[in-house]
This record gives sequence, C-alpha cells and structure tokens, in this order.
Amino acid sequence: MLTLLHLLSSVALLVWGTHIVRTGIMRVFGSDLRRILGKSINKKSNAFLAGVGVTALVQSSNATALLVISFVTQGLISITPALVIMLGADVGTALMARVLTFDLSWLSPLLILLGVMTFLSRKKERIGQLGRVGIGLGLIILALQLIVTSAEPITHASAVQAIFTSLSGDTILALLVGAIFAMISYSSLAAVLLTATLSATGFMPLYI
Repeated sequence: MLTLLHLLSSVALLVWGTHIVRTGIMRVFGSDLRRILGKSINKKSNAFLAGVGVTALVQSSNATALLVISFVTQGLISITPALVIMLGADVGTALMARVLTFDLSWLSPLLILLGVMTFLSRKKERIGQLGRVGIGLGLIILALQLIVTSAEPITHASAVQAIFTSLSGDTILALLVGAIFAMISYSSLAAVLLTATLSATGFMPLYI
C-alpha cells in the first residue's frame, strides 16, 4: 500500500511540475506566444513550427489548443491554419516527451536549486518567473525518476499485473483512461511521459 502511495504521489508531482512550467511560461511570454501564433497563419510551414515551438515551451498541447480556439472564435484565423498549428503541437509534445525521458538525473537538483534561488530573490520580475519554470522542469525530471523507482516493486504484484493485463486487452478502456488522465492533469505531455515511463519499467505493456 505504501509503495502504491509513493507511485501516486510521484504521478502527482509530475502533474504539478508540468503545471508550474506552463503557468510560468504563460506569465512571462503569454502575450508573445499569442502574437507568434497570430502571425504564423501566412504559411502552413510557419503555422506548424509555431505549434511545435509554443507547445515545447508551455509543456502542454492543451494550452496551445486553447490559444488557437480563442483565435478561431474571434475570427482571427481560419480552420486550416488552426489545424496545422495543432498538428505542430502534437509533434512538440512528442519531442518534449522524448527529451525528458533521457537520463537527466544530474540536471534535476541543479534546476530546482537555481530555480528556487532565482524565484525567491526576484519573484516579481520576469527572471523570477523563469526560475519558477526551472523548478517545474526539475520536478518533472525528479518525478519521472521516482515513478521508475516506485513502479519497480509493484510490477511483481499479481493483482497489479492482472489489472494491466486486462487493460492491455481492451483498446477502448485504455483510450478512455489516457483521455481522462490528460483531462485531469490538463497536460497531454504528462500523460505521454507517465505512459512511456511505466512502459519502460515493464509496469505497462507497450502494445495493446
């Protein structure tokens, strides 16, 4: 039971880390990101790259989608460039997920230490919010390490294996679980990182 609690708390830390990064970036560069998206509609290639870049920064394709939807409802951009931006957002999520699943254990304490020092000393300035982003990235990396450590002993439990075996045999159920987690965490990146990490530990089968 304690091991399961450790796993759930690690997942919560992952969600919180992505939230901190997203809110920090939006506070510092929110207006700039809106301007970038607004100016990217002239060419499909620009719209695609804007989707990749903005999503990589805010750590959430959901946040990018909300920005794009607001532009569409206001009549600032049409459906076609909006869809291209969202395609880029999906690629941005995949790229960030790949980067964050590398062994960056050495970077986590450094980001958290520097982030806390910067945020506390210059909280009301832009650089203070960037320190907040550093804290979030450090927490994401730390959470992924904790998930691996917590999931390893659970993989040997027969009850847990039975649960995930049933999940792997039901594509619709697996789809619903992923969708619900992404909605709760407000970050598809968190859902992708969690799934990739659990698959790497053998906790969850890679193919369903």
